[in-house]
Amino acid sequence: MSLPPAKPRSPELLAPAGSLAMLRTALAYGADAVYAGQPRYSLRVRNNDFGDLQALAQGIAEAHAAQRKLYVVSNILPHNAKLRTYLADMAPVIASRPDALIMADPGLIDLVREGWPEMPIHLSVQANTLNFAAVRFWQKLGIARIILSRELSLHEVEEIRQQCPDIELEVFVHGALCVAYSGRCLLSGYFNHRDPNQGSCTNSCRWDYRLHAAGHDATGDLQPLSGEAGRGRAAGWLLEEKERPGEMMPIDEDEHGTYIMNSKDLRAVEHVGRLLEIGVDSLKIEGRTKSPYYVARSTQVYRRAIDDAAAGRPFDPALLGELEGLANRGYTAGFLQRHHEHDMQNYLRGHSESGRSLYVGDLLTWDAVGQRVLIEVRNRFSVGDRLEVIHPSGNRRLTLQCMHDLAGRAIGVAPGNGHRVWIPCPVELPGALLARFL
Repeated sequence: MSLPPAKPRSPELLAPAGSLAMLRTALAYGADAVYAGQPRYSLRVRNNDFGDLQALAQGIAEAHAAQRKLYVVSNILPHNAKLRTYLADMAPVIASRPDALIMADPGLIDLVREGWPEMPIHLSVQANTLNFAAVRFWQKLGIARIILSRELSLHEVEEIRQQCPDIELEVFVHGALCVAYSGRCLLSGYFNHRDPNQGSCTNSCRWDYRLHAAGHDATGDLQPLSGEAGRGRAAGWLLEEKERPGEMMPIDEDEHGTYIMNSKDLRAVEHVGRLLEIGVDSLKIEGRTKSPYYVARSTQVYRRAIDDAAAGRPFDPALLGELEGLANRGYTAGFLQRHHEHDMQNYLRGHSESGRSLYVGDLLTWDAVGQRVLIEVRNRFSVGDRLEVIHPSGNRRLTLQCMHDLAGRAIGVAPGNGHRVWIPCPVELPGALLARFL
């Protein structure tokens, strides 16, 4: 008698934390682990509260108290100046007992291996690990986990898993994508001297660019052509950034295609089941500079997708719509899926559009007598709107029947950020978030 196939093992859900508030939100909404880093040694300088060692130590302690893990990101590719201070600065961090360091630079990895041989090291996506031979190389050096490059397909991830069965593998499933191989970009440094590989990227790839048809002048250089007629004679193309008029940058093309900037954002929630079948150990959400709302919504959605897949339940397309409410530049499965079926794409888009929502407020104080809750307004909403209260215990949907200002007057509109209003709420939901369906 044949045995039924084994259910996929549930992987770790790894969420971002740029602050203690984000860390606590991630844990409340179902993350198994969080990652955070000091601004000086990780690739997130802005919106990062963990330059304060006390805050970082507190975050590690809170994660451990909740029986979760915290990984410290130390994935900078340093110049000599930062190398000289690294060991002294890392000593108190390691004394706080993080569960692993996420690292990319071979020199820093060697220093940590010598100074703290017991400290687990996860190889950062910055190392651009694309094949099983590279995984084996790093495994020989004692690396505990490989964060695979975002530029891999599901088939390639599966082949690496088969060739390297006894090392942990981590894959990004949600968040910003880079126009370079996992952050190895100099565009920001070229434009305004803020080096992406030192953590201060200004996302220059996402600025406003115009495309100009170009032809060769007498010296062979590309010059912009005017008018529609010029496009028919174009020998090439030039990019012009909105705030730098007249600075023309040629677009190069090779046998693989033409490369234009400003990638869509990664969304792989529909591939979670396949990643579980492959045997990936950790699914990672990008976004340490984002908001607690982003962390709450994305963590909750991927938690449900993982739990459904591990239990053998089919994928719920409604999860796609819940992610549409997050700020995004359009979604893509990145390199995980090279070719899409048109029917499936229409099917996915329909569910995304039907469930789109916007973050509009935070629930503050619950009034048990009046069965109402005070809302810190973040974005405009009105009486008659369909709302969703987002909470770790489960989400609740309602149509807003009435609303009052702080003086008790009935109002029809909560204008936006900076206002507080009362709305009906029959149960206390501390720390809940409010979204409006669009």
